[in-house]
Amino acid sequence: MTFVRGLKCRECGRSYPTDSIYVCEFCFGSLEVDYDYSAIKSALTREKIEKRPQTLWRYRELLPIDGEPTVGLYSGFTPLVKARNLAEALGVKELYIKDDTVCHPTLSFKDRVVAVALTKAREFGFDTVGCASTGNLANAVAAHAARAGLKRFIFIPADLELSKILGSLVYEPNLIAVKGNYDDVNRLCAEVASKYHWAFVNVNIRPFYAEGSKTFGFEVAEQLGWRTPAHMVVPAASGSLLNKIWKAFKEFEKLGLIGPVKTKMYCAQPSGCSPISTMILEKSEVFKPVKPKTIAKSLAIGNPADGYYARDVVVASGGSAETATDEEIIEAIKLLAATEGIFTETAGGVTLVCTKKLIQKGVIPKNEPIVISITGQGLKTQEAIQHHLSRPYVIDPSIASFEERVDFPEKEVKV
Repeated sequence: MTFVRGLKCRECGRSYPTDSIYVCEFCFGSLEVDYDYSAIKSALTREKIEKRPQTLWRYRELLPIDGEPTVGLYSGFTPLVKARNLAEALGVKELYIKDDTVCHPTLSFKDRVVAVALTKAREFGFDTVGCASTGNLANAVAAHAARAGLKRFIFIPADLELSKILGSLVYEPNLIAVKGNYDDVNRLCAEVASKYHWAFVNVNIRPFYAEGSKTFGFEVAEQLGWRTPAHMVVPAASGSLLNKIWKAFKEFEKLGLIGPVKTKMYCAQPSGCSPISTMILEKSEVFKPVKPKTIAKSLAIGNPADGYYARDVVVASGGSAETATDEEIIEAIKLLAATEGIFTETAGGVTLVCTKKLIQKGVIPKNEPIVISITGQGLKTQEAIQHHLSRPYVIDPSIASFEERVDFPEKEVKV
C-alpha cells in the first residue's frame, strides 16, 4: 500500500501525479512528495517500527515507494554514539554522534538516498540510472545499481579525491570525469537526463531521492528514546540533508510519535564554499553562488539547490551557522579520531569545527543535548590528512631497537 498522493510544488503548491519529474511547469519551483498523513497515522506506531529490521526501511510508510523495497535492504540504522570523550574536550554535558561512516554498503549517508531513489526508479521501469556527484553519491549509485542489475552512468568533477574515484570504479560503472566543478557536472546531467530519459537520482528522480535523507532524522529521534535533541549540527552541500532531517522531526511530531519539536538546527559549511552559512550569518534573503575552493569536496556545491529551504529551516528553528577553514577541518578530523575512535571524511571535520565554534561563542549552550551529524567515512578522503599525521617508528626486530627508538614514559620494565 502506498501513502503517496503525488507530487506538489514547494513554491506554488500545485499538484502533480507521481512521476519522474522534478520542476513545476508553472513557476519552475522544485517538487516534493505529498503524503496522506491521516492514513499514515492510522498505520504507523512506535511499536510497529521497533519490531522491524534495523534498516532505513523500518520507516517504510514515510518513504515514497509503492511496493516493497528492492534496493538498499541493509542500509541505514547506523549508531548514535554517546561521545563522552569528545564532550569533555568541548566542555559540554551531553553530546552524540550520528555515525554514518558505517552506513552499508559504501560508508556514507548517500546510501540512504540511493536506496530510496533506485527502488523508485525500478518501480518506474527504468533500466539505466545516473547521478551528478562530488563522490559519496557516485560510490552509492555505483554499488546499489550494481546489485540491482541496473546500467549506470556516473558523472563527477575530474579533480575528485582518488579514494572516491576508486570507490566507484570498483563496481564497474560508466564513470565520466568532467572538467569543471559540481555545478558544471549537474548542468550536464540535466541535459543528459532529458535527452536519454535515464533515471538520474538527483535530477528527474530528485523528489524521491531526497526523501531518503529523512531516515537520518527518524533514527536520531528513535535512538534518543523518541525525542529530538536540543541542538543538531548538519553539514550542508545542496542543503537537502538539513532540510530533510527537520522534515523528519516534524513528521514524527505530526504523527504523534514524538512530542513537540524544539530542536535548533545549525548549518555547517567549509569557508571555501559557504553560500548557505554566509546567507544565514549575514541575515540575507539571498545567497551568492561561489566557486568552491576547499578540501571538503563533498560539500563543494557553489550553487546549492536547497539553499533557501535550508536557510528557512535554520531560521524557523532558532538555529545558526558556522564555517570551517581547511586547517581547522584537518585538526577536527584528528580530534574526532583521537577522542571517539571515529574516522570521518572532510565533511565531518567541517561539522565538528562548526560545532566547536558555536559552543565557544555560546550559541549552543554547554548543558543541553547536542547531536553532530557525521556523514561519511574518512577512508574516502585520506589525501586530506596524509601530510598532517605523525609517522610510524621504524625499528629493527629487537627489543634493543624498540627501546632505543620508541618514546614512551616507562622504558625500564620491572620483572
